[in-house]
Amino acid sequence: MVVVKEAKRIELPREVWMGPRVLKRIGDVCNRLHVGKRALIISDSITFKLAGSSVRRILSKKNFEVGYSLIEQADVATVTRIRELIRKDQIDFLLGVGGGKCIDVAKLASFREGKPFVSVPTAASHDGIASARASIKGARRPVSIGAQAPIAIIADTLIIKSAPHRLLAAGCGDLIANFTAVRDWELANRVRGEPFSEYAAALSSMSAQLILKNADMIREHTEESVRKVVKGLISSGVAMGIAGSSRPASGSEHLFSHALDLIAPQPALHGEQCGVGTIMMMYLHEGDWQAIRDALRTIGCPTNARELNIPSKYIVKALTIAHKIRPERYTILGDGLSKRAAERLAKKTGVI
Repeated sequence: MVVVKEAKRIELPREVWMGPRVLKRIGDVCNRLHVGKRALIISDSITFKLAGSSVRRILSKKNFEVGYSLIEQADVATVTRIRELIRKDQIDFLLGVGGGKCIDVAKLASFREGKPFVSVPTAASHDGIASARASIKGARRPVSIGAQAPIAIIADTLIIKSAPHRLLAAGCGDLIANFTAVRDWELANRVRGEPFSEYAAALSSMSAQLILKNADMIREHTEESVRKVVKGLISSGVAMGIAGSSRPASGSEHLFSHALDLIAPQPALHGEQCGVGTIMMMYLHEGDWQAIRDALRTIGCPTNARELNIPSKYIVKALTIAHKIRPERYTILGDGLSKRAAERLAKKTGVI
């Protein structure tokens, strides 16, 4: 009997520009992509001064009508407000200019309104730069929401280099998480028969390996090291596009991070929490968790609860509830860890 598989749509950016001073190309890119003439820039007050105002000026010179909206956070209310603005001003396309919250709001609002969006990152803090997933507060669950991939990515490495090193290090934590995410995906394929893409998994693992091999250079925070991280983040986003899900880059370590977001009084950055989660989940997978810890330490990313500035009790609690965040997503956590097992894991890896 011949098994006919369902057709699958792979969504990828049409143009990717990465390097010093590539921001000046944004007008030509938008013209080539025929995205329309009415643009809306989504930034915050800091990133608009850093890059958003330049994007507005460049596009205006190319005869685009350019508006902008400054946001404070990526939540459901903000997405709703931007969607209303798109309809009111008859916007043709959006540009997310900034960090994760600006890109995620532009990504989800444009998707919900059937408009394309361009990703213009000002920091390399997570792989949302290129992915079709958006992290929005106030949703039913603290996990990413399916949206759309950017039609183009303009990553000016000189602008990204000017961001604090902590953000670059967090991006490395989000990328190094691919190691355990892929292992969880392989496990789900073996145990539950979940569909698995070897190509997407290989691309995701390669992105994580890039961080492991270049930790010393990334620590120096040069334009070249920024380029390495951005390249890895974009590749990770492409891997998710190929897979049609976040599986290549989100596993048990992300569930741990989402659990911390729910219970910790002051959660750390997403990538920082994922990095610490990866150390522990790699231990459960019986992999080289020490190499991951050492690479993160070299880069300057937190490797324990003290450096996350999160009390140990929340680390343990998060480990015991992480499997409930997405019960349909099978990982090395299985049906969950007991409090005793969670304490032992966190202590064995030096997280607490």
